[in-house]
Amino acid sequence: MPLVTRNHPKLTLEGARTILAAAERRAAEISVPMTIAVVDDGGHLLAFARMDGAKPSSIVISLVKAQAAAMRRAPTGPAMSGDQVNLPVALGLAVAAAAHQTPIRGGIPLVVDGEVIGAIGVSAGTEDQDFEVARAGAAVIEKT
Repeated sequence: MPLVTRNHPKLTLEGARTILAAAERRAAEISVPMTIAVVDDGGHLLAFARMDGAKPSSIVISLVKAQAAAMRRAPTGPAMSGDQVNLPVALGLAVAAAAHQTPIRGGIPLVVDGEVIGAIGVSAGTEDQDFEVARAGAAVIEKT
């Protein structure tokens, strides 16, 4: 058994910024200012935006959603079938850390070659709007 694994995909800053821009575009299209956080596979922040008019209270929520999705390797929110998010079934409550949990949709892992390379978390709209904007950002990675 090898002691080290190699050749794992990693999310770059440029990739995080591209994901962020795609999510911002979708939020603008639906006319809902959002906060958007993109984290690496360990839940560490790579890129963030609070659009003009987005609620300040949504800042922490978007980050927790992203961290929870990255750490759990599953979308936040109630259980969803794989065809809804193009990922394996998620278990109800997503946990980023003992103090950071969210049952709210809007956090989606970013997957390349079957490996989670990070996550996006979106907040400030309804759960459906948050999920839609997060999906728009995640779609960028799915095309690579």
